[in-house]
Amino acid sequence: MSIAAEPAARSRWFALGILTTSVLMTILDGSIVTVALPAIQDDLGFSTGGLSWVVNAYLIAFGSLLLLAGRLGDLVGRKRMFVAGTAVFTAASLLAGLATGPAMLITARYLQGVGSALAASVSLGILVTLFPRARERATAIAVFSFTGAAGASLGQVLGGLLTDALSWHWIFVINLPIGAAAAALAVPVLPGDRGLGLRAGADLVGALLVAAGLTTGIAAVVRVERTGWAAPSTLALGTLAVLLLAAFLARQATARQPLMPLRLFRSRAVSGANLVQALMVAAAFSFQVLVALYLQRVLGYGATATGLAMLPAALVIGAITLGASARLNARYGERAVLLTGLALLVGMQLLLARLPVHAHYLTDLLPVMLLAAGFGLALPALTALGMSGASERDAGLASGLFNTTQQLGMAVGVAVLATLAGGRTGRLLAAGLDPAAALTGGYRRAFLVGAGLLAVAFGVAAVLLRRPDRRTDLPAGPDVPPPATAVDREACVSGQH
Repeated sequence: MSIAAEPAARSRWFALGILTTSVLMTILDGSIVTVALPAIQDDLGFSTGGLSWVVNAYLIAFGSLLLLAGRLGDLVGRKRMFVAGTAVFTAASLLAGLATGPAMLITARYLQGVGSALAASVSLGILVTLFPRARERATAIAVFSFTGAAGASLGQVLGGLLTDALSWHWIFVINLPIGAAAAALAVPVLPGDRGLGLRAGADLVGALLVAAGLTTGIAAVVRVERTGWAAPSTLALGTLAVLLLAAFLARQATARQPLMPLRLFRSRAVSGANLVQALMVAAAFSFQVLVALYLQRVLGYGATATGLAMLPAALVIGAITLGASARLNARYGERAVLLTGLALLVGMQLLLARLPVHAHYLTDLLPVMLLAAGFGLALPALTALGMSGASERDAGLASGLFNTTQQLGMAVGVAVLATLAGGRTGRLLAAGLDPAAALTGGYRRAFLVGAGLLAVAFGVAAVLLRRPDRRTDLPAGPDVPPPATAVDREACVSGQH
């Protein structure tokens, strides 16, 4: 390597450090909040169902804006989008850290999701530009992916430590120096690009419709805990949500640059994989939230102890995803690995549905944490099966759809299962049970429903994903992006939230 080339190489790896720092910050924020939920509930007065908004406000904004943000990155430049997203996320973190009531915190979490979508949607595209050579690119992507897996594990422990040692406010305040440094260093270090210009167009109306529809729908679900399913206000919200989402689908059928081209769903593999994923993450991510509440509300764990108790699940998922999943898929086939993973997750939820009020960690909870390995088996296999149904030119769009489905499935799952748990707990308290038994009964009901969702996912996968659907004949419409754009749709690291 020449002397002149060495600074350029160092600059590329420094730029990778900035990208991975931003990813680590957003992934930490996704996992760090789960162990702090009981403290947030006590301090700000959330109901059980309402508490799900602390998680869902972020997920809805992130998931519904991810595809739009990727397109805007093409139009105004990826570097500008990354810096703007990191700055928005950092400012929203300050607002969350200063929150004094539910409305203020939920607003801040929504803005965090907006900032995360802006930055994450272009991160991988910038990385590929930085490392055009295959070997260096593979190394950079491996570092990028490992950061996601490590961040999810670190977040739960760090969240517990900060909550116990200081307060829950600090799980958000910690983002300030990290985000400020990443945004400031990105300006001189990341490669600049002009973008296509805003005249090329983006489906802003579609993004607003899907975000409004999902927010309204989840608001209707959460309201059930207080008013019941048949209350006029709940029915009105539900009807409005259906109308908004129907308008979004109509928009996607007619827009010149749709966020989600409906032709993608002509592939059995693409449509089946997205349905399976929505069901799977709805149950699996709710496990992370509800188990944290059970450990603290029923067993009396502190936030730090909760993070450590849940650490084996994060570690085993990361180890399987990064270490064994590729070899198992190659040897046994994606379908067999997917079904095995889903079966393990069904077993995990059924064990949780039998949790006693006075559980012992080694006998009642550690086996559950280890069965979470099913998620590490299922998600990579499901991704491969789903992507097999997209043509080469549609790969970026299919990947973006898959990642969006993941985030929105998490949001809906947390809202529905937390509301079911809260409603069951309320009825048990009214029947005279003590709080610990009532809470356990509520969580058990939610876990049982989660097992049902996973069983349905197993059935759908067995029927629709019988073999790879390697179609390459899906017609390419005017909305198909150029090859460089397609990379940006893959920016959301699977399972990062």
